[in-house]
Amino acid sequence: MNYKDLEIWQLSRQLVIDIHKETLSLPKFEMFEEGSQIRRANKSTKSNIVEGYGLRRYKQEFIKHLTYALASNDETIDHLETLFETHSLNDEEKYNDLHSRLIILGKKLNNFIQPVEEGHLSVK
Repeated sequence: MNYKDLEIWQLSRQLVIDIHKETLSLPKFEMFEEGSQIRRANKSTKSNIVEGYGLRRYKQEFIKHLTYALASNDETIDHLETLFETHSLNDEEKYNDLHSRLIILGKKLNNFIQPVEEGHLSVK
């Protein structure tokens, strides 16, 4: 097993791809401001899952990086909401899709962290 087998990484990977593509069609001024922020936050979610998995032998490090991934996911949600509320992202269907997938990822990250904290999850 490796990190690519984790459902949280798979969900995060697809969100990175979709959000990256979506932000390329933002107004120019937003592409380099809020667009850049949301891309970095979203990529940080995925990267922290990978880094935490690489450090999984050290339980506290694993938990720390999973917590960073959760925080980055929350930041991504905030940037997405800002883009929608300021009408830089006008496609309500796309917004709702991305938003609901980010919420699901956050729940799955929380559900993944808990057994790691309790020592009930052994990822080899």
